Amino acid sequence: MNTAAKHKKLDELLKKGFAALSLVDLQLAGNCCKEILEIQPDLVPGHFLVGLVGLAAHDRPTAFSAFKSVVKLDNDHAAAWAHLAKLYMSEGQVNLADNALRETRRIKTDDPLVLDLIGTVLSQMGEHGVAKAFFARANTTRPNHPPFMLNLANNLVFHGDTKTSQIIFRDVIKVQPNSPQAHWAMSTSLKAKDEAHIDEMKKLSDQNTDPRAKAFYLYAMGKEYEDLQQWDSAFDCFSSGAAARRSTVEYDEQSEIEMFDYLKENFTAQWLDENNSGHADQSPIFVLGQPRTGTTLIERIITSHSDVTSAGELQQFGLALRRLSHYKNPKRFSSELFSNAKQLDSLKIANMYLQTTSKMRGTTARFVDKLPQNYMLIPLILKALPNAKIVHLVRNPMDACFSSFKQLFADAYLHSYDQQEMARHHARYRHLMETWHERFPGQIFDISYENTARNLEPNARKLLDYLELPWQDECLNFHQQDSTVSTASAVQVREPAHTRSIGRWLNYETQLKPMYDSLKQAGILDLHS
Repeated sequence: MNTAAKHKKLDELLKKGFAALSLVDLQLAGNCCKEILEIQPDLVPGHFLVGLVGLAAHDRPTAFSAFKSVVKLDNDHAAAWAHLAKLYMSEGQVNLADNALRETRRIKTDDPLVLDLIGTVLSQMGEHGVAKAFFARANTTRPNHPPFMLNLANNLVFHGDTKTSQIIFRDVIKVQPNSPQAHWAMSTSLKAKDEAHIDEMKKLSDQNTDPRAKAFYLYAMGKEYEDLQQWDSAFDCFSSGAAARRSTVEYDEQSEIEMFDYLKENFTAQWLDENNSGHADQSPIFVLGQPRTGTTLIERIITSHSDVTSAGELQQFGLALRRLSHYKNPKRFSSELFSNAKQLDSLKIANMYLQTTSKMRGTTARFVDKLPQNYMLIPLILKALPNAKIVHLVRNPMDACFSSFKQLFADAYLHSYDQQEMARHHARYRHLMETWHERFPGQIFDISYENTARNLEPNARKLLDYLELPWQDECLNFHQQDSTVSTASAVQVREPAHTRSIGRWLNYETQLKPMYDSLKQAGILDLHS
């Protein structure tokens, strides 16, 4: 094959491969990659295409390898560096991610796809202010592109700028009327005053056959009906949305049962006392429990203190366990992971956790890690970081379960889309927390969401006493913080503590009977908390 014919063939294969990727025909795209690299093993676009196909196939090792090959062949390939940064972040390797981002800044790209990707990685690092600038540049470089517009609008919600975010959400809908995420995000960031948007979403939902898209519309409609206190209509939408979302996820309840059993059987007080050589660092404060139970409220109270930084919902402790034990199972948590983690050197866990959180925890003496799921890791946390503080949120089980049931999550809490699955999970969690309290007395501070919302100051004072922080009046004015909030509570925590969510499940008492009966059977209903 002469040079001209070779270049023509490579161009044809690249076009064919990228087109196949856009149609999610990964087999054809992969075949094109193979042919391309057989003809020219050092072709940069060929390796880049391999990386993109790897991402689409959730084949992280292939994606990593391909993007590393790209930057080795072309050190100024900003897109490959940005993808590497995102991959490193997903594995908790924050320093490597930061190094990769530094390369993109050295290159000074104007590619809007790269700018948007950099903004996404910065958001994962908790640097929402810097991320905002990159999202804005991506939108300036390529205006009226819905994915870029959504990322900027969501960032503005995190900053509390709901007025501007609403304008952008509406602009997205003008450009792309059938944008489930834009409609859902707009609904969650503003209180509905009439049914106009609901009627619009009903028509779009009826036109959609994709259950993920329908779930966005149904949850958004449910939220707006709830704003209007139309409880029956709200529940019908929440229930239908949950069913649609449940059909798209694989929740392995038996595996979860086995994991919780393993935790209770193996992480004993005796295990904690054996070979106890953790790190003496006193800076971490873990705020944990179930989602939608007030973890963000408590975090905001704590981080209103001048000595404390919010590091966000960090995955770093669990990621340290996975990296140190060479855990390859795609399930984030499993009995296999904890079996591996049980044998790890606790000091190595602590060192990796502290190293990989350094960028997110700021320069203050203390920081908050607010990942709710860390409740499963309490024994490992106590062993690795014996001077860390653990704050556990307690909320009425029915309010807690219903609040999760009516929330559309990203890729976590797969148990929350069925009433009885949600209740059974909650029962397992409550029983596990009882076990941890019995085995590790005095090392976990329970704080009631209801008591704190009803009577903020005495509960905030008890909390700060436990954390050994001197009292500061700013902790009562947490809603005046101008720091970002990137959770489902981003809008609510910018107002003073309130009791509107207490007992909200009672508006749906009849419809929630399956949830109530499951919790009652498990013996954990404390309805007067």
